[in-house]
Amino acid sequence: MCKPEGTCTAGGYWSAECPTLISSKMPYFAKLLLLIFFLVLLVESRKHRRRRWTGQLEVQRASRSYKKNHDVTKIWKGKTEQLLRVNNHDFTMRPAFGGPAIPVGVDVQVESLDSISEVDMDFTMTLYLRHYWKDERLSFPSTTNKSMTFDGRLVKKIWVPDVFFVHSKRSFIHDTTKDNIMLRVFPDGHVLYSMRITVTQMCNMDFSRFPLDSQMCSLELESYAYTDEELMLYWKKGNESLETDEKISLSQFLIQKFHTTSRLAFYSSTGWYNRLYINFTLRRHIFFFLLQTYFPATLMVILSWVSFWIDHRAVPARVSLGITTVLTMSTIITAVNASMPRVSYIKAVDIYLWVSFVFVFLSVLEYAAVNYLTTVQERKERKLHEMFPCTCGIPHSKTMMLDENYSESDANSLAGYTRNQMVPEEEKQQKMVAHLAMSNECHSLRKRDLKGHVGLHIIQNSHAIDKYSRLIFPGTYIIFNLIYWSVFS
Repeated sequence: MCKPEGTCTAGGYWSAECPTLISSKMPYFAKLLLLIFFLVLLVESRKHRRRRWTGQLEVQRASRSYKKNHDVTKIWKGKTEQLLRVNNHDFTMRPAFGGPAIPVGVDVQVESLDSISEVDMDFTMTLYLRHYWKDERLSFPSTTNKSMTFDGRLVKKIWVPDVFFVHSKRSFIHDTTKDNIMLRVFPDGHVLYSMRITVTQMCNMDFSRFPLDSQMCSLELESYAYTDEELMLYWKKGNESLETDEKISLSQFLIQKFHTTSRLAFYSSTGWYNRLYINFTLRRHIFFFLLQTYFPATLMVILSWVSFWIDHRAVPARVSLGITTVLTMSTIITAVNASMPRVSYIKAVDIYLWVSFVFVFLSVLEYAAVNYLTTVQERKERKLHEMFPCTCGIPHSKTMMLDENYSESDANSLAGYTRNQMVPEEEKQQKMVAHLAMSNECHSLRKRDLKGHVGLHIIQNSHAIDKYSRLIFPGTYIIFNLIYWSVFS
């Protein structure tokens, strides 16, 4: 071993003074480097084998997929935008921009008719709205003409028709669990664009025959920006473009007919637009209103007639019955109008209810007339008794006073009459008053009074008024019902 001299250290630094130390370290570093080299080679060889095996497996899978689909679009590894060349075109422009109008076909499948509101004059409908058009910018190579289907994320990157619902109040696209939008692109550039939408549309209703009415509503579709010179909107399959579910039903209406129409709509500031219509006719079910409106009103009218069979002297009974029926009819009218819009014309149900109310009110007035006429009749009878007390009859004494025109023999022929009240003979030339003459005058006054009241006998007899009312009121009401139901049904 060399001795330490100069700058030689025991740590083994390279120097001329310590050649033995350096030579002793050389075999250790060489072995370490050789070991690391062999480990690196082993790891790299394993990675290379694994990559080669994985590549062979992917090729096998791709070949199987190719054999199964025979379409390169099904195993496309790149981005969809690259296959459809979305980034290579300006999709803010419509297809064939500057050329003829692009035809856009439409068909609709009605899923449900959710509700119809008479107060708001609108209806709510859920439907599948589908558009068909051709955009050559979206064409792609395919050997079997198979289409590709996408969700709503691609819709934001391409051009789609700007169809909206005319006169709609609210509308939205369903988004559970994702936006209910489907986009299907064919190799030749044809596109199918489908959405599931719920829309609340205004419907102008005529309630002049309510509740015996039929309403016709329509759902209108139109392009918002493109006129008929740029976009031609049409029904894809004509009258067969509208499909409905057979299970669609409403509680108050019967759906009679669905059909489609189309026409041009003009706006003074923008021009002419193609507009599509989905028309349907609704006929109202009458049974609900028969139970809730017509039948109770008829019962109230019949109940008011019961007072005609009650004695006119039972004032509390007849008055309470009349007031009860009047208030009940008012409640029925108020309840019906609360569920209806405030229209300025008369409805069919208003005619029936108000005529029924008039009948109920007249039954109350009938008893008021009976009570008044009975009071007047009793007052007149009391006056007659005060004017002609018991002297109006033949007196019990049967006395008589004769005037000068009667002879003595005539006076003697009146057997049974006394002459104790005869005036003296000297007064016969002036005046003779007899109780018989007084009796005759009283009878003549009674006859004249009875003749004056014969014409009012029916009116003054309360029993006769009730008797005639028992026939007139029901008969008139039956005639009214016959006319009403023959006109409005």
